[in-house]
Amino acid sequence: MNDSGNAGNAGNAGDGAGNAAGGPVRVVIADDERLVRTGLRVVIDAEPDLSVVGEAADGAEVVPLVRRLRPDVVLMDVRMPGIDGIRATEQLVAGMAEPPRILVVTTFEHDDHVYDALRAGAAGFLLKRARAEEMVQAVRLIARGDSLLFPAAVRDLALRYAAPAGQAARPAPGGGPIGRLTGREGQVLRLMAAGLSNGEIAAELVLSQETVKTHVGGVLAKLGARDRTQAVIAAYESGFVLPG
Repeated sequence: MNDSGNAGNAGNAGDGAGNAAGGPVRVVIADDERLVRTGLRVVIDAEPDLSVVGEAADGAEVVPLVRRLRPDVVLMDVRMPGIDGIRATEQLVAGMAEPPRILVVTTFEHDDHVYDALRAGAAGFLLKRARAEEMVQAVRLIARGDSLLFPAAVRDLALRYAAPAGQAARPAPGGGPIGRLTGREGQVLRLMAAGLSNGEIAAELVLSQETVKTHVGGVLAKLGARDRTQAVIAAYESGFVLPG
């Protein structure tokens, strides 16, 4: 897990993490390559606040494993035999009352499968070549309920999915109407799409972080979005935020 690979806004994650019960963040790794799983396990288990509780070689294995172990985070490869990471993500998000946070781990940031996994409910993605410290920061960020976005990559993927002129776009995640947003909520959504954290949005709009948090909650509720990732995708696919 070396070489380059910016962890998006993962740098906002603190050094400490934990699940709601106060113990280490429980992680399941799903990847069809044993060496990748082993490498991820070594990196994650080296952190006192993180713990790998299970591994799966494909999506068909990871769904029942997650239902049984109830991890906080799943590191999900999108390209696996049997059930791929997209279908596995859909099944977990739709089939569990409290699904885990899903972080897609991929080789190529512009992979169409990544975009489909984000639409299916993944909270973000990270490149397999990311450095070890970026990986653990990303897990912590996801575990605490934030999203991991690469604004440029999501923008480029959204552009590739934009409907041609005269053709209706496919429904965005959540499907809520952008028109219900207040002017301030619209400003917040555009800054979310640019990859800004709540603190950065607060500085940009000269608001308190608590006020920004309230506006972000309003955006998610009105769009029927599960998290920031879903809201940003909805913003692009509705044309509210234009790629490029």
